[in-house]
Amino acid sequence: MNDPHTVLTPPNPSRLRRQLFELLGDLPDREAPFRSTLVRTVEHADFIQEDWLFEWNQIEPVPGVLLKPRHVEPPFPAVLYHHAHGGDYELGKDELLQGRKALRRPYGPELVRLGYAVLCVDAWCFGERQGRSESEVFKEMLWKGEVLWGRMVFDALKAFDFLTSRPDIKADSVASMGISMGGTMALWSTALEPRIRACVDLCSLADYDALIAQKALDRHGIYYYVPDLLKHTSASELNSLTAPRPRMCVVGRHDALTPISGVEGIDRTLSDLYSASENPEGWNLLVTETGHFETELSHTRVLEFLQNSLS
Repeated sequence: MNDPHTVLTPPNPSRLRRQLFELLGDLPDREAPFRSTLVRTVEHADFIQEDWLFEWNQIEPVPGVLLKPRHVEPPFPAVLYHHAHGGDYELGKDELLQGRKALRRPYGPELVRLGYAVLCVDAWCFGERQGRSESEVFKEMLWKGEVLWGRMVFDALKAFDFLTSRPDIKADSVASMGISMGGTMALWSTALEPRIRACVDLCSLADYDALIAQKALDRHGIYYYVPDLLKHTSASELNSLTAPRPRMCVVGRHDALTPISGVEGIDRTLSDLYSASENPEGWNLLVTETGHFETELSHTRVLEFLQNSLS
């Protein structure tokens, strides 16, 4: 296994992306056409809410919510938002409008007021996709040569495809963001999709070796684990696939899900990698003296980062 603190650049980014896709199990053809159905439209004071149903994974439909600014002319820059886990299987994509305990405020209304369109879909087992436990879905998929995280990543990438296919969206100005499980999805989606312009991941930057050393694996849900991952890559190498694109990463020093020793190692690697790139200011790490939640400072910094990174 690679030393996660000394890798400066992937040996071959395209090859590593192909390898990661292979580790994500049997997936549908991403290029296959899919069906999208507008279920309802709701007008709010500052934005329009569209509720959608997508059929792209050959197993079950995927509900999503798209928010669009009312007082800004399209095409809009956009944010692909990924909700967190937190054991709250009812919340799902509604985090975008309702927020959650780990957030200072819901990001959806603030982002549309800044002129961004925002899309969030329910992950497997969350929101309108409740019914079976995460463990049951994981085990059934494993028997069938599938990986739960792979299926979740596939849904996120198809959501990106939906966004960028719309004439009212700036296809070259889409950021991927989220907190906790959503932050991990922001990382993976940005790493695997070079067209994503910027990444914001909160409370999720973790080095896998540090998690093992601190016996912290049970702090992450079963969705987090990809068979054979550490035989082929490291956390630093995976994170390096976001370079040189703008990246904002927020962690709490006392967050047991993101051991600070591992965060510091990844930071050294990415600081060197970005410094040697055409975007030396692209890597932004904010460490707060907190646990698994954002602060008012980090919330403000995230919005400033998006304003500086999207147009």
